[in-house]
Amino acid sequence: MNQEQKIINYVERFGSITTLDAFRDLAITRLSARIFNIKKLGYKVSSVREKSKNRLGEEVNYSRYFIEKEQ
Repeated sequence: MNQEQKIINYVERFGSITTLDAFRDLAITRLSARIFNIKKLGYKVSSVREKSKNRLGEEVNYSRYFIEKEQ
């Protein structure tokens, strides 16, 4: 199974994915590049920006991706 399919399966199971999810759960380090490829496969991808604090207490911004098959 390729990385794009792993991401699609993950989102189908959990509803969304972030860069940290992809790295920790799927060992995928370049999520945005894989999302670009998923769009080329005919999937509609949306994202929202989220804020959190890292382990040092600093504020960080990241994207949460949602994927759906285009009609």
